[in-house]
Amino acid sequence: MLHPSVAPEFRAASSVYPEPQRPFFHVLLDRLQTDASPPPAAAALAALDADQGSPIEWSEEDVVLLHWRLLKEIGRLADPETPLEEKFDTLRWVFTERDKDLRPFSFVSCLRVVGCSPLSPLPYCGLVDVEEVRDFIRLAIPHWLQQTLKRYPSWVREAIVDHPDWVEARLARNPQWINEEVRRFASEGDLFA
Repeated sequence: MLHPSVAPEFRAASSVYPEPQRPFFHVLLDRLQTDASPPPAAAALAALDADQGSPIEWSEEDVVLLHWRLLKEIGRLADPETPLEEKFDTLRWVFTERDKDLRPFSFVSCLRVVGCSPLSPLPYCGLVDVEEVRDFIRLAIPHWLQQTLKRYPSWVREAIVDHPDWVEARLARNPQWINEEVRRFASEGDLFA
């Protein structure tokens, strides 16, 4: 999973004190889920006060932190309180078409930049096997979605499981669609009961 150029201090622990190694993604997910985010760079703060018409200067550190911020969305997948529409958006970004993987802020690019840049908030880990990370997410998604769906009435869960494309299309048009339907259903009740 890690590139052979991984710094020696991040390689396996000595055999004298063997410790179970956690896959890179578990460490990354723990870090992505923490609330402590790096402080914004001075240039980014100055850009907030900049005149709307002038171009914003981005430092290399600002760009790396933006890649980090995008990756932090992965950490929200495991949070049951994250709205379904946000989870679907993040999953579309992670599992996008392979021809988009080389674009500047694709999931693949974010992993590469955050894993390899000395300006990254993570310790250097080198190139990461993107497909291994995607496989981990793919295996964890049913549990993560199930935790989120527990918050909804059974008829919502059934609609999502039985007709995911239909629900996704509704959410794309109106991200509050499920909440509105739950409120409407609660006020009107079941017409067929």
